[in-house]
Formats: sequence, structure tokens, C-alpha cells
Amino acid sequence: MRVLAVDYGEKNIGLAISDETGTLARPLGVMRHISKLADATQVATRAQAEGVGLIVVGISYDEQGQPNLSGRRAIRFVEALREQTNLPITLWDESLTTQDARAARLAAGIRRKRRAGHLDEWAATILLQDYLNSQETR
Repeated sequence: MRVLAVDYGEKNIGLAISDETGTLARPLGVMRHISKLADATQVATRAQAEGVGLIVVGISYDEQGQPNLSGRRAIRFVEALREQTNLPITLWDESLTTQDARAARLAAGIRRKRRAGHLDEWAATILLQDYLNSQETR
């Protein structure tokens, strides 16, 4: 089963998708944030076009384990997304995925010019791979 991951940001929405076996994540692109409803419609349409069976949306938490501002934004996005699709949607802790994405891009030796604009899809890819790895151990 293919899985779509969404890194829902204030300006951009990073997307990643798994292979058919649900073991390997790869970047799928970045969408510009428009509005919750428009974003949810675009993600639902993309999920259908890609033939996914599950959508994983990243959520971030504060030090007390409660959703922070970005996390609450992601929850509201998921509510809108649920109105646009019947696919199952899972929230997944995205703590540090953006920092990990920055480090991975640097480690891969990607030049500064080519790194611009791709951080969100890298973060979505790290989020998805983390989710997929957790499912293998079950």
C-alpha cells in the first residue's frame, strides 16, 4: 500500500510518497499554502491520483506534549482533509524533521541554490520514512 505524507507548513506543504510495498519514502513535491480548504482539496486530489491507501500528516508538540501552534494548524488541516477524502488519515509526530531535513541536504552535498524550496518535501520524506520504519517493527 502506498502512503502519502504531508508536512503542513504556514507557507508551503511538503509531500512525500512511499513505494508500493510501504517501505521506502521519496519526495513528491511542494505545494504553496492557499487556505485550509483549498490545501485539503489539493492533497485529497493528489492522494487519489497517486493511488494511496493512507495519508500521514505531521504534527508537532510543545515541551508539555501538547500540540503547539503548528500542531494545532495541522489538526485543523486534517479536519478539512477528512471532509475531502474517505482515506484513513494518521497524525504522526514530526518533531525535528525540518532540522533533520536541513542536515540531510547538507550531508548529501546539495548546493545552496538547489536546496532552496525543497526543505518541506525533504521534511515530509523524513516524516514518512520514520512512520514506515515504525510500522515494520510491529
